[in-house]
Amino acid sequence: MGVAKYIKNNKDGIEEVILQSGIKVKTQYGPKDLEEAGFDYEKDLADAGQYPFTRGIHPQGYRSRAWTTRQYSGFGTPHETNERFKLLISHGQTGLNVAFDLPTQMGYDSDDPIVEGEVGRVGMAVDTLRDFEIAFADIQLDKIGSGLTINAVASIMLAMYQAMAEKRGIDIKRISATPQNDILKEMIGRGAWIYPVKDAVRLIGDTIEYSITTLPRCNPVSVCGYHIRESGANPAQEIGFALEIARTYIDEAVGRGLSVDDVARRITFNFNIFGNLWEQVAKFRAARKLWAKMLKEECGAQDPNAMHLRGLFGGGGFGLTKAQPENNIIRTSYYALAAALAGAQTTALCSFDEAFTIPTPRAALLSLRTCELLMDEIGLRDTVDPLAGSFFVETLTKQMEEKIQEEQKKIRDVGGMIEAVSTGFVQKLVALQAYEWELGVKKREFIKIGVNKYVDENEPDVELHEYDPQTQTKQLESLNKVKSDRKKSEVALKLRELEKTARAKKNVMPILVECCKAYCTVGEMAGVFREVFGEFREPSMF
Repeated sequence: MGVAKYIKNNKDGIEEVILQSGIKVKTQYGPKDLEEAGFDYEKDLADAGQYPFTRGIHPQGYRSRAWTTRQYSGFGTPHETNERFKLLISHGQTGLNVAFDLPTQMGYDSDDPIVEGEVGRVGMAVDTLRDFEIAFADIQLDKIGSGLTINAVASIMLAMYQAMAEKRGIDIKRISATPQNDILKEMIGRGAWIYPVKDAVRLIGDTIEYSITTLPRCNPVSVCGYHIRESGANPAQEIGFALEIARTYIDEAVGRGLSVDDVARRITFNFNIFGNLWEQVAKFRAARKLWAKMLKEECGAQDPNAMHLRGLFGGGGFGLTKAQPENNIIRTSYYALAAALAGAQTTALCSFDEAFTIPTPRAALLSLRTCELLMDEIGLRDTVDPLAGSFFVETLTKQMEEKIQEEQKKIRDVGGMIEAVSTGFVQKLVALQAYEWELGVKKREFIKIGVNKYVDENEPDVELHEYDPQTQTKQLESLNKVKSDRKKSEVALKLRELEKTARAKKNVMPILVECCKAYCTVGEMAGVFREVFGEFREPSMF
C-alpha cells in the first residue's frame, strides 16, 4: 500500500504514474507547473520556522537538534521490557516508545480468563503500578521522554506514569510522557476500543485538561493517522482524517474553557511512512501547512508556536513483506530517508522482521543504526528542507494539500468526525480503499517486490523473537503478590471514588493517580468505566 501505480499507456508505450492519493505524476516539471498550481513562496512555503511551516517548524532544522529516535519496544514481562529499554538507550536511542500487550490495551488484567495466551505476546503486560516501577527501573524519567502506545486506557497509563514519578521523588513538572490516546483512530482502523464514542472522547478531554494544569511537559494526545493508513487509507486520507480527529479533540477541550493555543501545543501526531518517497515527503509538508492554517484561520489560534505540527513519522509496518524479508532493511532505510527529508521531529523506524513478529534485538539495533547513519554520516542534517524549490516537490505538495482538503470535506459534510465514526461512514471509506489496494496488488498495478514481482520461492531463514509460554505464569505470580500485599480497603475506597467522579462527569485524572498509588489494577479501573459508560458497538459499514 502506498506505492504508485505504473500503468502502461497503449498509445505511446509510456508508463502512466498515478500516486495512491490519485495524483498523476508528469514526466518532468518546470516553472509553469508552479504557476498553474498557484504557488506563492510566502503563502505556501516561507522560510523554515515561519508560518505556515511547510518547510519545518525550526529555523535551523536538524542543525540545532537531530531528530529523536524512539524504536517501538516492549514485550513479555516488565523485567524483559526493562532490559530492552536499557539495550536501546545504551546504543544511542534518545526516547522510549512503549508497546503494551492486548489485554492491557483492552483494559483486562493478566488473570482474566478472556486473555489466556495473550499476556505479554505483542507488548508489555501491565496490571498495576508495580509493573511500571519494574519496567522503568533506572530510567531517568526527567531526562528521557516516553511514548505510551495505548488508547482506550490511556488516562490510566498517564496517571500511572505520574504516580511512578512521584513515588521516586521526581518532580512531575519535569517528566515527559506522550500517551497515544487517540480513540477515534482505534474505532476507524485498529479496533482496540472499549467505551462509546462520546465518553471515550470525554476521557481524552480529561487528559488534555489535566496535562495543561498539572503536567507541563506531557503531551496528552498523539493523533495517529499511522494506523488509519495501516488499515487501508491512502496518504491523503491519512492526513485529512487525522486533522479532523485533532479538531474534534480541540473542540472537546476548548469547550471546557481552555484556550485553543494551550490545547493545540499539547497535541502531537503519529504518521506513517511507506511506499512512494515523493508522495510521503509531500504529504508531510502539506500536513504542516494545513495544520497551521486550520488552527489560525478556523480555530483562532494566536501563538505561532501553538501552530507547529509536532510528530513522530514512523516507518509503516504494513509496507514490509514476509516475502524476501531482507528487502525490508532497504525499504526501512528509505522510510527513514523520507522522514528526514520531510522534517520529522521524531522517528520510530520499524524493523525488518516486524512482518513476522516483534523485533529481535539485532533487528531493532539495525533500525536504530539506520537513523544514526542518516544523521551522522549521510548528511541529512546539513540543511533545512533540502527539496524546497523543486518544481516537482512544490507542485506535488500543493496537489497533496488539495487532496487532503477533499478528504476533510467528506468528514465535515456528514457532521464531523464523531458522527462519521458513530455511523461507520469513515470506516467504510477506509475499508473500500483497502479493497482497492488488494485488487491493485493482484492486478500488479501496485508493485511489491518479492510479492508480485521478482518473486523468489527460496526464502532465507529469519531469526524470530519467540513468545515465551512462561510469560503469563510469571506475570500472574507478580500480580497475585501485589494483590496480596496491597490494602484491600484502600483499593475499594479509591474505586468507589473513581466511580462517583466518572458518573458526575468530573475530571477523572486526579483520582486515577490515587487509584494507581493504591495499586488498583488496570482491569479494576477500566471496569469502573465499563460500568459507568458501557461499551462501544461497531456500526454496520455496508
